[in-house]
Amino acid sequence: MGVNDIAFPNLNIYLENVPKRFEIFGIEIALYGVIIGIGMLLSLMLIAKVAKKSGQNPDYYWDMALVTIITGVVGARLYYVVFSWDSYKDDLLSILNLRQGGLAIYGGIIGGALAIIAYTKYKKHSIPLALDTVVPGVALGQILGRWGNFFNREAFGDYTDGLFAMRLPVDAIRYSEITSKMAEHMEAGVNYVQVHPTFLYESLWNLCKS
Repeated sequence: MGVNDIAFPNLNIYLENVPKRFEIFGIEIALYGVIIGIGMLLSLMLIAKVAKKSGQNPDYYWDMALVTIITGVVGARLYYVVFSWDSYKDDLLSILNLRQGGLAIYGGIIGGALAIIAYTKYKKHSIPLALDTVVPGVALGQILGRWGNFFNREAFGDYTDGLFAMRLPVDAIRYSEITSKMAEHMEAGVNYVQVHPTFLYESLWNLCKS
């Protein structure tokens, strides 16, 4: 199995050379970041549409986004780092390296929600109305954003041999993410782990709830 391959053997799906990034004019761009960026843009467009439909000024939410995107990203990164501290404690500068992934939606929601509440209170707007307006956009962002985890080979579950089992080359993931259960099922000479694609489960679950 090649280092850039991803397979779903029980579905007979074998993807070769799935890139983590691409290059434009000598600059490497991570697909993870592209997916997150697209998710943010489409989410804001949906929020603006919801705002207009409910008689609000969509520009209010575009302005709010300048604050919430920053606090959301900071919150998502801090949350991830706190719960993956062993991966960063020996190289603190790597905390700033978002190009390698590592954003937790829970921290993003917490950071974004605090910013929305503070901004809305400052603007003397209705906090419940603002929160109700942005929720559809958050759901859409999560549906799309989880596919950034697919390209980054992260946010997967433990070993499985179920229908949706996903194979990832060991060299494509962080060594710290290989659990004892995964290791137990790695036969001699095998260079991959077989795991639950939890990013897919969550993306589909959010889509169904929407």
